[in-house]
Amino acid sequence: MVLNPVISKLSGKLVVLASASPRRLEILRNAGLRFEVVPSWFKETLDKRLFKSPQEYAVETAKQKALEVARRMPFKHLKTPDIVIGADTIVTVDGLILEKPVDKDDAYRMLSRLSGKEHSVFTGVAIVLCHEKENEEIDYQLIDFYEETKVKFADLSEDMLWEYINSGEPMDKAGGYGIQALGGMLVEFVHGDFLNVVGFPLNHFCKQLDLIYNRCPFSSDEESASVELHHNSSHTTLIESQHSSKLQTHQKSPSVSPAHKVKRKGSESEVGESSRTLVNSLSKHTDKREIQGSNHTLPTMTSRGQLIEFNVTEHEDSEPKKEDLQQIIQLMDGFKASKALFTASKMGVFDLLQRKPGLDAAQVAQEIKAAVKGTEGLLGACVSLGLLQSKEKFYKNTDLATRYLWSDSPFSLHGYIQHCNETLWPLFSHLESAVREGTNQHERDTYYNNQSVKLRFMNAMHSIAKVTGKAVATAFDLSSYKTACDLGGCTGAIAYELTKAHPEMSVTVFDLPEVVEMSEHFHPSHTDNRVSFVAGDFFKDELPKADLYILARILHDWPDEKVHILLKKIGDACCGVLLSEILLNEDRSGPSRGLLQALSMSDGKQRSAAEYSTLLKSHGFITAEIRHTDNLLDAMLCVKE
Repeated sequence: MVLNPVISKLSGKLVVLASASPRRLEILRNAGLRFEVVPSWFKETLDKRLFKSPQEYAVETAKQKALEVARRMPFKHLKTPDIVIGADTIVTVDGLILEKPVDKDDAYRMLSRLSGKEHSVFTGVAIVLCHEKENEEIDYQLIDFYEETKVKFADLSEDMLWEYINSGEPMDKAGGYGIQALGGMLVEFVHGDFLNVVGFPLNHFCKQLDLIYNRCPFSSDEESASVELHHNSSHTTLIESQHSSKLQTHQKSPSVSPAHKVKRKGSESEVGESSRTLVNSLSKHTDKREIQGSNHTLPTMTSRGQLIEFNVTEHEDSEPKKEDLQQIIQLMDGFKASKALFTASKMGVFDLLQRKPGLDAAQVAQEIKAAVKGTEGLLGACVSLGLLQSKEKFYKNTDLATRYLWSDSPFSLHGYIQHCNETLWPLFSHLESAVREGTNQHERDTYYNNQSVKLRFMNAMHSIAKVTGKAVATAFDLSSYKTACDLGGCTGAIAYELTKAHPEMSVTVFDLPEVVEMSEHFHPSHTDNRVSFVAGDFFKDELPKADLYILARILHDWPDEKVHILLKKIGDACCGVLLSEILLNEDRSGPSRGLLQALSMSDGKQRSAAEYSTLLKSHGFITAEIRHTDNLLDAMLCVKE
């Protein structure tokens, strides 16, 4: 293994990857490198026009990612890494940089441009070495390089293009394809490092580590140097201050000096932290097994050597039960129903028919700018699902659609449906990989850097909170609590329901700065002055004082160590906790919403009421009441012992 000569050098060092890309994680883990993942919060908004070449843009983006994590960790994570690795992969063709498509149309434009052509894949990589001094200063040394790989696409037909786009795979890939998966069928040949196209140039990276640790010890003079590896560039950079330019000299061996110095005290800048992804969708597969032969019993050996016989005569001779067959068919066709709902919602069908009930298919098609044949099919599917009514081929919304699918309804789920279509649908197309790897297939670090997408996510959370808020707020008698704090309360939807249900209560919504800043889009027209918003990080910052803390859909999304940090802070500060989650059955047999949500492979887990009670008891709380609300979320009220 190429890394063997440097593994001993990295032993005991804190190595950090400034990316949550599942492809980069897999490449580096397979190489034997042990590291932590701290996704960068750097917003990839660099002006491409300012760079002379695409590789310079990729390298600069990688540098900014790595430096952001290196500078943040001593303050936010209270530890200094030894090495931070940043990377950015781009695809270029005809002088144009192609990053990740924003939607299916964007993916189509990218892949059409690549069809039948050779293009370049560049990955910029930055390695930041951090040296902590006795006086709490930190020296940063930066080595960056890039790798280029040439890829030739076949001539792609329209059918192949859309089949691949509809698989969902292009949506989180630079250039709109993943060569290691279905995208491999688009490629005729590759010249260069295959893993570079996947997302990380492992060979070049290993050679850099060899140079750093085995061949070229850094000097202490104030220089930085560049050294050529193959046809791609690599250099070590001296950073004198946050705004300084880099100094370069060409030498046979690279040398670098102590560089950017910072003090931990009083140097912290405001940074945000990515939100979490709610996953609630349906995805199952069945396994068809054919039983052959004349025997009616199948012998099976258990792990303890016991022989068990299963009688299959009943299943061979009897007719399928109608209700069983219907259940399986509903599961198999569930994704089709979901997509019909998502498509009708995205194309504005329910909003249109709320404004203009009684249109025929041709009129609807004209309004939504779609083909008449396609619109007829979509409307017919929505009728069969109970979302539309049809009388003499004229359509209108059902009460169900008016209540939950019309975007201006007080209980509209339109925002969450958009989130399901744009985020969860592509995410769940990678479910097989997620199950095999046990990891979320979504790159949260890049996802939440997009302002419009972040707003869409908040809209989704607002939709759910509007539907569930009243049930949670009225689940218990909270008259003894005068002040409450909704941790991670997002848009304040539950907070406003609490003040409606409990007139003597005031509620503080505590969430990340960027969430608080954008929450004003969702405030009621007549804002309740008993609801206030405070920006902060509930893991790092002091919590607002309150008698009651609200944890609505928070604990399930975090690993145990984070949950214990948060509950300890709450336990030291208050006398009550209102917990709102999907409470699993004690035997974990349901409800399916909670178990399907667990397929997101987030760092947290779904729990039963007993498991949450045990968790809270370890921090001094006893469970006073449990309420299954028959809404999307259940509730528990816990008080101090």
